[in-house]
Amino acid sequence: MGKSVGIDLGTTNSVVAVMEGGQPTVISNAEGGRTTPSVVAFTKSGERLVGQLARRQAVLNPENTVYSIKRFMGRRFSEVDSEKKLVSYNVKEGVDGGCKVSIQGKDYSPEEISAMILRKLKEDAEKYLGEKVTGAVITVPAYFNDSQRQSTKNAGTIAGLDVLRIINEPTAAALAYGMDKKDNEVILVFDLGGGTFDVSILEVGDGVFEVKSTSGDTHLGGDDFDHCIVSWVADEFTNLEGIDLRKDRQALQRLTEAAEKAKIELSSVTETNISLPFITADTSGPKHLEMTLTRARFDELTRHLVERCRAPMEQALKDAKLSFEALDEVVLVGGSTRIPAVQALVASLTGGKEPNQTVNPDEVVSVGAAIQAGVLGGEVKGVVLLDVTPLSLGIETMGGVMTKLVERNTTIPTRKTEVFSTAEDGQTAVDIYVFQGERPMARDNKLLGNFRLDGIAPASRGQPKIEVTFDIDANGILNVTARDQATGKEQKITITASTNMSKDDIERAIREAESHASDDRSRKEEADVRNEGDSICYAVERQIKELGEKVSAGEKSRAEMLVSDLRQKLKDGADLDTLKSIMNELRGALVLLQQAARPAPGEGDDEWADDGEYGADGEVEYQDDQGGYETQAEDVPYDPFTGTGIDNQAGMYEESGGHEEAGFTASGDEVVDAEFRQTDE
Repeated sequence: MGKSVGIDLGTTNSVVAVMEGGQPTVISNAEGGRTTPSVVAFTKSGERLVGQLARRQAVLNPENTVYSIKRFMGRRFSEVDSEKKLVSYNVKEGVDGGCKVSIQGKDYSPEEISAMILRKLKEDAEKYLGEKVTGAVITVPAYFNDSQRQSTKNAGTIAGLDVLRIINEPTAAALAYGMDKKDNEVILVFDLGGGTFDVSILEVGDGVFEVKSTSGDTHLGGDDFDHCIVSWVADEFTNLEGIDLRKDRQALQRLTEAAEKAKIELSSVTETNISLPFITADTSGPKHLEMTLTRARFDELTRHLVERCRAPMEQALKDAKLSFEALDEVVLVGGSTRIPAVQALVASLTGGKEPNQTVNPDEVVSVGAAIQAGVLGGEVKGVVLLDVTPLSLGIETMGGVMTKLVERNTTIPTRKTEVFSTAEDGQTAVDIYVFQGERPMARDNKLLGNFRLDGIAPASRGQPKIEVTFDIDANGILNVTARDQATGKEQKITITASTNMSKDDIERAIREAESHASDDRSRKEEADVRNEGDSICYAVERQIKELGEKVSAGEKSRAEMLVSDLRQKLKDGADLDTLKSIMNELRGALVLLQQAARPAPGEGDDEWADDGEYGADGEVEYQDDQGGYETQAEDVPYDPFTGTGIDNQAGMYEESGGHEEAGFTASGDEVVDAEFRQTDE
C-alpha cells in the first residue's frame, strides 16, 4: 500500500503536499522549489523537460514549450478560440472535436500534457518520502464543469495515480484554513489563480466543512493580467518602431515572461522597468525595448479584469442568502490575490474586512488536498466535507428548453430522478441530451453528452413513463440513467463528453507515459556519465597544468592521449560502456599523476602536512589553493575539480541536475569556484 498525496494542479504552478505525523507538509521538488511550474518542454534531441527546467528554456524553444494547458482541459476546440491565440505552441482540432497540442509532428491531448506534470510531482514526492506514491486527491477550480473534471481525473490515471477524489480548490483552501477551528465560522474563499477564478462561501466548525455556495469564472486569472501588459508593451513598441512583437514567437515569449515579472513587482513597488535588449531587428539593426510601467497604469490596463471579479462574489453571497456582514473571515488564495487592486476590490465588497493572512496563497490548496487524502485514508479523523456542484445539470426537452434536474450549489454526492414522456405518437426511442449551465435554452449551455434509449413500447404521446436519474458522485462527476417504466428497458452513461478520452485512449496514454519514463531515466544516466566524463577530462588537464615539471613525459603523454580520446568519444556520441571504460583508465592516470607529484616523506615541503603525506588514520591530506586542507581516504584519489574523491563526482551532478540541465558548461572558471570546497586550517 503506497502513500497518498494532495496535488494542486494549477494553470501556472503546481504543488504537492502530504500528511506526516498528522500535519500537512508541502514537498519541495528536485530543484528545491516548493512550487513547480506547470510547463512541459520537448527539446530538439527528443528529451522531455517538466517544471523549472522546461520554463528556463522557453524563450529559446517557444513552439515546443507547453504552458497554461489547464485552460484547454475538457474543452472543445471551438471553445478556445481566444486562448489558442495567446500561447506560443500549436493548438489544433482533434478528430473528436477536442483540443490537441501539436509538438514535433506528434499530437498530445491536454490530459497527456497534464499527466506529465502530475508524474513529475509524483516522482518528487516519492523521492522525498522514500516510498511509492499510489493515490492522490487532485484539486480543480470550483467552476470546472463535468468534462473538465473528468479530464483531470484521466490525467491522474495516465500519470499512474489512483485518483481518490477530485475536490474544489476553494474547498481545499477552507480545509487547510479551518482544520483546527472549533467555533463555527462563515468564511469566504476568494481564489484567483493563474487561469481561473472561484469564490466559495463555507460554514466551518468542529470538523465540518459545508459549502453554502460557489461561483466563478474559468477564463479569468493571472495570465490575463500578463496579457494586458503584453498588449500594451507590444502596441507601444509597434507605434515606436513599426514592428509587432506578437508576430515573433520568441519575442512574444520573452515579452510574456517580462510582463509576469513586472506584474509581480508592481504588487510591492509603484513602478517597474521592462528592459528587453535585442528583442528584434530590422534592416537598420537590432532593436531594444525599454519601458517604465507604473502601478497606476497597470491598474488602468487591468481594471476590466478586476471588475470581472465583482459579479461572482455578489452571486456567491446571493446564493448563500448572506450579506457581507455575516462573513467572519475572508481567505485569499492564489498568487494573483497579491495584486493591490484585487485586494482593494475584496475589501470594498466585504465592508472593509481585512483578509486573513495566516495561509500561504500559493500552497494552501495543496495542503487542503493533502488533508482530504488523509481523511480518505483514515489518517485524519473527525473531518466531514460537504461540497457542492457548481452549475445546474439538466436535459433538453421539447422546444429546446433546458429542464434542470440538479440545481447549482446542491450538496454532493446527490441523486435526483424525474419522469419524462415522449413527444410524438408511436415513438419507440428517445435521445437524451445532457447539459450543464444556467441559461434557459439548452443550446446556450454546455453539452456534456448524449445517449439513446431504445425499445419503448409504441403508445400515444405523453403515455410512456421514462425515468431519468442524475447521480453525481463525490468528485462532482455525473452518471445518467434512463429507464422505461413499462418495459424495464434501461440505458445508462457516465458523462465523459466527446472531448474526453476513451478507456482505450487512457490505457494507451498510460503505456506511452511509462515508456517515456524509462526513456527519461536512460537519458539522465547518459547525461550523468557524459557530465562526469567532461569533469574528469577537466580535472586531469588542470592537474597536469598545476604539476608542470613534476610529471614525467610518459605519464603526461598517456594522460593527454586519454583525455583527447575521451573528448572525441563524447563528441561522437559513443555508447556508455565505451565511455565508462576510457573514464576508468583516465581515473587511473589521474591517480598516477597525483602520486608522481608527492614529495618523499621527510622532505619538509610546506605544501604538505608536517607529519608527511599521511594524516591520522591513514588518510591523505591535500592543501588546496586557499591554504585549507582536505582529508581524503587513502584509497580514494582526490579530484581538484570537485574538491572531493573522484568516486563522489557523480553526486555533485545528481544534486545540481547535471550541467546540461543547469545551463552551464563544465569548463568555465565560475563552475570550478562554485564546486571547489575550501576548509579552514
